Amino acid sequence: MKKILITGGTVFVSKFLAGFFSGEGYDVCVLNRATKEQVPGVTLIKSDRHDIKDKLKGIRFDCVIDVTAYDSDDVNDLISALDGFDQYVMISSSAVYPETETQPFKEDALLGENVFWGRYGTDKIAAEKALAAKVPDAYILRPPYLYGPMNNVYREAFVFDCAMGNRKFFLPGNGNMKLQFFHVRDLCRMIQKIIETKPSCHIFNVGNTEAVTVREWVSLCYGALGKDPEFVSVPKDIPQRSYFSFYDYEYFLDVTRQNEILDHLTDLKEGLAECFEWYKTNSGEVKKKPLLKYIDEDLYNMGVR
Repeated sequence: MKKILITGGTVFVSKFLAGFFSGEGYDVCVLNRATKEQVPGVTLIKSDRHDIKDKLKGIRFDCVIDVTAYDSDDVNDLISALDGFDQYVMISSSAVYPETETQPFKEDALLGENVFWGRYGTDKIAAEKALAAKVPDAYILRPPYLYGPMNNVYREAFVFDCAMGNRKFFLPGNGNMKLQFFHVRDLCRMIQKIIETKPSCHIFNVGNTEAVTVREWVSLCYGALGKDPEFVSVPKDIPQRSYFSFYDYEYFLDVTRQNEILDHLTDLKEGLAECFEWYKTNSGEVKKKPLLKYIDEDLYNMGVR
């Protein structure tokens, strides 16, 4: 039985990872401050990652899965507290690629500030560099938009709310902007492949092979409820994030390396249907934004109906 450490373990990605690997028979330890309910079947190491002291002493992990590394201090403090490990996998982000680089982004593309992601992206770059300096053979995964059960970000849940309310859907422009997604279970499977096979490549873009337009994605979300959306086009001069879940930014990752070791991916239609089944009984776990309020008040007053 392999022993793994997962940072976090209480919210979306880290929570799903903890449940997945526990279900696969791994000995799972989670490192968090115990402010939320823990996943059944895991061992809690209660600590802030910046104040671990000797809580990891005498414990050797087959793999560390670092989900909550957002800057170099996060990486350096955790590694300093570890007593021993075989592999290290860090969840980074596609936000490390500048929007000006040639798309689809490849793993060896220039990294730098992305105007849409700002400090989040540059801090992730710093975290990657810190990890490479400390653990040269570590693995780094760069996902696009993650989705799946337990998602606490108001993305597909926002569309589900619109569908449940039999509302029109206010679409940015013509709705042809493309988005790339990746199911959180596929992320788990990718990490499991890395643990089992130790591939020679150490940096992977991860994501669905195909992107979808905003219009297609919203239609799939409505379809999870057996409905079809009625669209209203919103002019481009109205700030998109005021009424929609994504920035006005289209990008695409090259996932050739991923596909060489991951044999199949979750169908987006099936994945979104699974998301809705979870959301029906767990809507309170999602951090909702006042998008509907803006639509009902501001867009209405602007004459967008």
